[in-house]
Amino acid sequence: MNPNIYWSQLFVNSLAASGLNSVVISPGSRSTPLTLAFEAHPHIETFLHLDERGAGFYALGMALASDKPVALVCTSGTAVANYLPAIVEAQMSQVPLLILTGDRPHELRHSGANQTIDQVKIFSDQVLWSVDMPLPQENAPEVALRHVQTTAVRAYATANGLRKGPVHVNFPFRKPLEPAAEEMRDWRLEIESASQISNRQSPISQGKITPTDEQLDWLTAVFSQHLHGLIICGPRCPGGDFPQAVMALAEHTGYPILADSISGVRFQRKGAKNEKNAKKKSAVNTVRQSADNLIISGYETFLQNDPGWPEPEIILRFGAVPTSKWLNAYLDKINPVFRLHIRENGVWADDSQRTTHFLQLNETAVCQTLTARLEKHQADHAWHQTVQATEEATWNKLDAQLSQHWFDGAAIATLLDHLPENGNLLIGNSLPVRHLDQYGRFRPKTLHIFGNRGASGIDGNIATGLGVAQATGRPTFIVVGDVTALHDLNSLLLASQTPNATIIVINNNGGGIFRRLPISQHEPPFTDRFLTPHGRTFAQAAAMFGLDYLQAKNRAQFEQAVATAVARPAPRLIELFTDGAKDEQIRRRINSELK
Repeated sequence: MNPNIYWSQLFVNSLAASGLNSVVISPGSRSTPLTLAFEAHPHIETFLHLDERGAGFYALGMALASDKPVALVCTSGTAVANYLPAIVEAQMSQVPLLILTGDRPHELRHSGANQTIDQVKIFSDQVLWSVDMPLPQENAPEVALRHVQTTAVRAYATANGLRKGPVHVNFPFRKPLEPAAEEMRDWRLEIESASQISNRQSPISQGKITPTDEQLDWLTAVFSQHLHGLIICGPRCPGGDFPQAVMALAEHTGYPILADSISGVRFQRKGAKNEKNAKKKSAVNTVRQSADNLIISGYETFLQNDPGWPEPEIILRFGAVPTSKWLNAYLDKINPVFRLHIRENGVWADDSQRTTHFLQLNETAVCQTLTARLEKHQADHAWHQTVQATEEATWNKLDAQLSQHWFDGAAIATLLDHLPENGNLLIGNSLPVRHLDQYGRFRPKTLHIFGNRGASGIDGNIATGLGVAQATGRPTFIVVGDVTALHDLNSLLLASQTPNATIIVINNNGGGIFRRLPISQHEPPFTDRFLTPHGRTFAQAAAMFGLDYLQAKNRAQFEQAVATAVARPAPRLIELFTDGAKDEQIRRRINSELK
């Protein structure tokens, strides 16, 4: 058998044994052995995207939603370089990716050979591990074959470790890249037989970092002695049982939870994770009935001013740095006794450098164990009632303003009302995620919110959302601005194959986020060099890629378009037209009135 094919089989089989079940492939010649091995493997589903940049973000979305590694395959040359934006986001957000790149053999490197660039460690420290594989050879020693398998297992385990992230494996191949002519007819059968090869390397298993008794004793004492605290749940908090666990802890400590819009905590229905276990569900609901009012979501509005409470004694943080400008400013200026950050992956996330204690522990285990220990603890209900009173007063005024005024922020709030239970929302960067954070009020409805907040780029947002839709099968809405959509038009090809995804483009004809910056007061160069109005709409783009197209220019039309998308799922693009200058005026006026 062609050694390129055989070595690729060994590698792919070992990935499958480790748990890989999805790969996104972009067509190319030098990666042929990998493509054939993946295509034939019975336990790995293959996906295709012509554009490597979009493919990278598509795989990122799948891995973001599943929290499992997804593989990428491409040919040599600039195809490899096009993965970089998605790799940067994966590294910053700790999303597991396996980047498998075809390459020219060593004798063609640095020779001027066509489509040959230096791919060895091309991603530098943007990946957790980078490997340049040896050239496949016939009659290779057993240790060389074991090395192929071991590398696959180690690559998967590294990407899927406590600190998840991208891993790059580079594969140099000499021609011929395909099976011999007489073997081509039966290549799939040969590869399927090869999938039965016993994997000589056992997949690597991992555990959780559980707190010690000493750590628990100390935390219990800290919480028992300090009654005024806040829990901050930033982006990328753990999934699974964590939302219920942190809410149970909040109920026992009396610490309100300031929940970021993409934390996975703000939008939860009672007992959502425990419906299959009646006893468990009953216990969780008992906690949630008193914990619901501990979820605080109006802080981006009311923290623009002094909230009027005493300063908290404890700040307990989970996840990444919060999206909110005003929450971060508030956290920077207060002087609590302790600032605790609990994060099992050990990734530092405090740009103000004020954390007093960083504990690399499993977040869910800490919350559950502390809740049990604090069962008889008497929380200061006056404290959380004070914070909740600010929350309620803010939303009473803010809801009235959102009902009265129609602008892009009101559109985000309106969308949340219409999203189906258990639906997905991929929120784009720049203005959409900021609007969601400020105007996305807590509601007892389970919504799965995703966003690329690691590097906060506007590239690949559509592809990421489509990857989320593919991985989950749930109704998925992707909300992006017009400039973000222009950055990812090629991914509308993927959208045409994703019937459970609806793309919403908020078109205000330019980079509206720049209207918030001081440069907006300088004309020129503001309009031509920052706002960059383009004068384009997306109807023709939707038609080109075969998407159903709806447009909206007011609240009623937008609500009707969203209702249509919920009732009749189909590959669809909704274009909402807004006036960027007017939208910003309304936002500032609302903020001013709420002061």
